[in-house]
This record gives sequence, structure tokens and C-alpha cells, in this order.
Amino acid sequence: MNGMNPVTFVQEAYQELRKSTWMPREQLTGATIVVVVISLLIAAYAGTIDMVLSTLLRALLGGS
Repeated sequence: MNGMNPVTFVQEAYQELRKSTWMPREQLTGATIVVVVISLLIAAYAGTIDMVLSTLLRALLGGS
């Protein structure tokens, strides 16, 4: 903050946020749902790959 008073910083940050335009709530909700669904799909894919590779390595290395 380069020696700026914390109260002044918060006031200026708030003023800058007031200048921003925000997407409508419906669009925000839709975008959030898309992000959550894609994140879950990627997690499921990574988990499946991990399980398959672990099983293959166990079989190749003779583990239990």
C-alpha cells in the first residue's frame, strides 16, 4: 500500500468497485453452475485415471 492509510485504501477500493459493472444475477448463477459442473467432471476424470493407473501399476508390480 506504499504507506497509504488503511482507511483511505478501503474507501478508494470501494469507490473503484462502485464504478464496475456487474453481470445480472441470472447470468452469474448460470456461470457459477457451469464452473461447478466442469470442476466436478474434471475431478471425476482425474479420479478415474488415478484409479486405473493405480490398478495397472499394482498388477504390473505384483502388489496387493
